[in-house]
Order: sequence, then structure tokens, then C-alpha cells
Amino acid sequence: MNKTKIEWTDYTWNPITGCKHNCSYCYARKIAMRFYGHFDPTEHPERLGEPSKLKKPSKIFVCSMADLFGDWVDKEWIIKVLKVARQNPQHIFQFLTKNPKRYKEFEYLFTDNMHFGTTLDYVNQARLSDLKNIKGYKFISFEPLLADMSALDLSGIDLCIVGQMTGQGATKTKQEWIDSIKHPNIFYKNNLKS
Repeated sequence: MNKTKIEWTDYTWNPITGCKHNCSYCYARKIAMRFYGHFDPTEHPERLGEPSKLKKPSKIFVCSMADLFGDWVDKEWIIKVLKVARQNPQHIFQFLTKNPKRYKEFEYLFTDNMHFGTTLDYVNQARLSDLKNIKGYKFISFEPLLADMSALDLSGIDLCIVGQMTGQGATKTKQEWIDSIKHPNIFYKNNLKS
């Protein structure tokens, strides 16, 4: 578990790593390839006890180096992670996926200390509908923001996080794309909008 500089959370926790989405802008793939030589989905059961060691109630971003709800992730791996979140009600566990339709499969395990998000880098009504279809606190990460989002109905969403692509060859986020997100609770990453 790592203390993080991500502005909307306190720690990252990676009991599962690896992903098969192959996003061109993925920071996690670059890090994994540099340190481990692969980005294959991998379970790390030795990390499951880490949240219970934190004394102070914290926000924990779950699987920042994976997509826990990807279709390729074993159901039992997901259940183990959700059980840890249930056993640690003092913390907020933040889940983020590009596959929110799979949340429904595990909804019977959800508790109030779990927040569920999806990433939208382009307009994807199906992904948004899948997120809205679950109970609990819901958020969207527009990170990186790569298009105008004015076509989206964000009712029922609790928080929007807006960020831009960084690094060499990054697509610059246009001001009109930022302004297209209409929501009363928006967090702008890295002072994207002052």
C-alpha cells in the first residue's frame, strides 16, 4: 500500500495488478513493464491485509495498477478484495473500472464505504448507464479528458474527476471539453481549471 500524490485519494492498494485494455495512454503498463517485464493480471494475496494496518481512516484507491472488474479477472479475486473492504468500514474504498457492467455481479457485497467509478475518455452512454444501474456512491473519472462530454446526462453521479493526459506526446485537453462537463461536484486534477 502506498501513500499517493493523487489528489482525490490517500493511498493506492494493489492486491491485483495487470490489465488487458491496452489503452495507449496507460501509465500503469509503463511502470509494470519497467519493473516487472509484464502487465499480465496477477493476484497478490500477501497484500490483502494492508488496509487493516492503517490506523487513520483513509480513502483507498483500489487497483490503481489494474482493472479489478475487467472480464479477465477471476471472480474469487474480486470477492476477496470486496471482503477486505467490508471488514474495514473505517476506510473509503474507491473502485474505478472501464467495465462497470460487472459491478452488478457483485452488488450483494457492496457496503456504504465503497465508492464505484468508471473512466470516460470519450462519450460512452452504455458505460455511463451501467454505472448508474448500481446502488451506492458513484463517480466518473474523465481522465484523460479527450473529447466534448456535453451529450452525457450526469444525473445520479456523485462526483466527476477531470484530468488531462500528461507525458510525451500527450493530447492537450481543450477548454471547451472541460466546460462541457456540467455537474455540481467536479474535482479538477492538477489545477486543470482554477
